[in-house]
Amino acid sequence: MGFFQEFKEFAVKGNVMDMAVGIIIGAAFNKIVNSLVNDILMPPLGILIGGVDFKNLQAVIKEATVSARGAEMPAVVIRYGLFINTVIEFLIVGLSVFVVVKVMNRLINVREKK
Repeated sequence: MGFFQEFKEFAVKGNVMDMAVGIIIGAAFNKIVNSLVNDILMPPLGILIGGVDFKNLQAVIKEATVSARGAEMPAVVIRYGLFINTVIEFLIVGLSVFVVVKVMNRLINVREKK
């Protein structure tokens, strides 16, 4: 069977459409998780640890300078606050996917038992 014939069968089976729907839903879910972390979870967490905005947590390696030619050289920083946000987002997404897969497996098992 040729490459194009295999691709045609793949596309006709609906796999491509399922994948496209999954990508679109995933992108929308990503926006929800970002908002949950940045707008709901992190502000109270920042207050609990002393009024810190996690987005602004950073370690400055080299301060901003102006070169001899007058060009501004930006500061070199490690933005560990943004990293903390990203880790929390990952944990929420991972937990959500785990719960969805667990529920789907339970539904499949119930259907197979009938």
